[in-house]
Amino acid sequence: MVMRTRFAPSPTGFLHVGGARTALFCHLQARHVGGTTVLRIEDTDRERSNQALVDAILDGLHWLGLDPDEGPLFQSDHTQRHTDMALKLLEEGKAYKCYCTKQELDDMRAAQQARKEKPRYDGRCRHRSEPPSDQPYVIRFKTPLEGEVVWPDMVQGTIHIANKELDDLILLRSDGSPTYNLAVVVDDHDMEITHVIRGEDHTSNTPRQIHLFQALGWDVPSYAHIPLLHGEDGSKLSKRHGAVSVLQFREEGFLASALNNYLVRMGWSHGEKEEFTMDEMVALFDVNNVGRSAAIFNTSKLLWLNGVHIRQSGPEQLRGELMWHLQRLGVDNPNPNFIDQIIPGMQERVKTMLEMAQMAMFYFKAPTEYAETAVAKHLHADILPAYAALLEKLHTVTADEWDNGGLERAFKVVMAETGAKMGKIGQPVRIAISGSDIAPGIYDILQLVGRHESLRRLEVLLSFFQQRVHGANG
Repeated sequence: MVMRTRFAPSPTGFLHVGGARTALFCHLQARHVGGTTVLRIEDTDRERSNQALVDAILDGLHWLGLDPDEGPLFQSDHTQRHTDMALKLLEEGKAYKCYCTKQELDDMRAAQQARKEKPRYDGRCRHRSEPPSDQPYVIRFKTPLEGEVVWPDMVQGTIHIANKELDDLILLRSDGSPTYNLAVVVDDHDMEITHVIRGEDHTSNTPRQIHLFQALGWDVPSYAHIPLLHGEDGSKLSKRHGAVSVLQFREEGFLASALNNYLVRMGWSHGEKEEFTMDEMVALFDVNNVGRSAAIFNTSKLLWLNGVHIRQSGPEQLRGELMWHLQRLGVDNPNPNFIDQIIPGMQERVKTMLEMAQMAMFYFKAPTEYAETAVAKHLHADILPAYAALLEKLHTVTADEWDNGGLERAFKVVMAETGAKMGKIGQPVRIAISGSDIAPGIYDILQLVGRHESLRRLEVLLSFFQQRVHGANG
C-alpha cells in the first residue's frame, strides 16, 4: 500500500504557521516512505471562501517548497457525491430524517443545561413514527448507542471514546448541503487517503468519521493528531503571537528553509540536532516520533535559526529571495551574477533577507543621506586631511588596478604618509559608499560599486565632510 497523505485547509483565512506545520508533517511523512501528498481545499463554506485566499494558500505552500503531488482538489466539486452517500445511509436505515425545529432544539439544550448535562441532540426523531410531510428536515446519522470507538493514534497513542458521548450528527442540512464530517469521510475515501495527519483540535471529529467509514463499508485510514502550537505565554497560538500568513514571514525576511526547520522542531526532534535541510528532514522524520505536548512558538529562536541558515547557504540558494526583496524595494531586474557577488559580504552581518536587501541597496542607488550615528562617530576634523589625501590617491588608481591589490596599495601609501589607521580612514569610505558604517569589506564594496561611481560618491562625502568640519569650526 502506497501512503497517501492529505493537507486540507479551508480557504477562509491565510495559511498560517500552524497549518504550514501540518502541511510540512504530511509532506515529510509521505516523502519519507515514497508516498503521495494531496492538497484538498475544503471550500464548502461558500460565504467565507474566496479565490484570493486559495491563491494565498497555494503561494504559501509553494514558497515553503511543499507543493502537493496532486491537487488542489476542491471539496465543493463533490457535493453531489457527498449527498448521494448520505442518502445511501438513509436508505440502509443507518440515518434518519430529523424534523426538530430550531425552537425545539433550543428548548432541549436549555433543559439539559438546567440539569447540568452536556448539551446534545437526544435522538427524539430517531424512532419518530409519524413524521410531518411538509416540514423541513435534516438527515442525521444513527450513532451506535453502546460500545466505544477505539483507534491507535500515531501521535497520541490508543484513544477510546464512548459512543454515549456522541450524539447523532447531521449529515445533510435542511437546505440539502452536506456537513463537514460527511464530506471529509467521502473525500478521504474517494481520494484513497491512507494517513490523516492533522491538528489535535480535530480529535473530537475522528470518532464520528470512523463511524461513517464503517457504516459505508470503507477502510478507516490511520490517524495522527499532532499537538497545537502555543505562544510563549502558554496560550493557543494567535495573531498576537505571530500566527499570521506564512507569506508575512517571507516579507519579514525569513527563509523558507529556516521556517521549515523551525516548524519541524515544534514537537519532533532527532537527538540534539537543531539545524536540518529538507533532505535531512525527509530522511529522518517519522510522525510516530512526534511528541504529545504542545509546542511553544518562539520568534526569537526562529530569528536565530534564520541567521544560521543565511550563513550556511551558498549565494545560489539565497539569490532568489534577495532578488525578490530588492525588487520590492524598487530595484528593477537585478543581475543574478552581480547578486551572487554581493551576497558573501553580507551573510555574516544580517539575520534576515530583508536586512540583507536593505543593506544591499547602496549597490544599486547612491545614498542620499548618511546615518547620523555613523557621521557623529567617524567624520571628525582630525581625519579629514587623511580622507582627502586618500581620495586624491584613489584617483590615480586606474581601472585595471581597481582590485584588492591596487586598492590596498593606495590605502597603505596614504596611511604611511598621514599616520592614519585603517579603522579611522576606512569608515568614512564605507559611509561614502553605503551611507552607513555597517557594510561589507571596504575593498569589496569599492570594486563592486565600480571605480567611476565609487570616486563620485567619495567626492560627495568629501564636500559633506568639509562643510561639517568648517561649519563646526566657524
